[in-house]
Amino acid sequence: MRFGVTGHRMLPPGIADRAVDHWRRVLPAGAGLRGVSSLADGADQLFAAHVLAAGGILEAVLPSADYARSLTADGARARFEDLVRSAASVVTMPYAEPCERGFLAAGQTLVDRCDHLFAVWDGLPARGLGGTADVVAYARSRGCPVTVLWIDGVRRA
Repeated sequence: MRFGVTGHRMLPPGIADRAVDHWRRVLPAGAGLRGVSSLADGADQLFAAHVLAAGGILEAVLPSADYARSLTADGARARFEDLVRSAASVVTMPYAEPCERGFLAAGQTLVDRCDHLFAVWDGLPARGLGGTADVVAYARSRGCPVTVLWIDGVRRA
């Protein structure tokens, strides 16, 4: 079984801990764990790191060839490069530079490759095409189970 992730890039206090605690409880450890992530900073990198730390197999789905350029948070690009090197497979969407169409295509491809999606999501509409809400809507339209990991009343920046 493959588990995918979508989520916000900036996570308010408590949200990352809640997600990791949930994954520790419900995901298998070892090679039986297969995780699919687009490796953006925030939820995507958090999940990818958890998969690898648990001894699982990481699959990356990237929105564009030059995706690393869009990762500007402290350390995000270095973590991205480490995660790409650790991934068992990397699929890159046919876009040269980061763009909303690439984000949406990567999110849809990620959903198509997983059996269950974790959404580290506040439940609000996407702030741009291909955002978390769009990926969740696509998963639900395809009948892919979605587990939303958030804390009621917590707002993201």
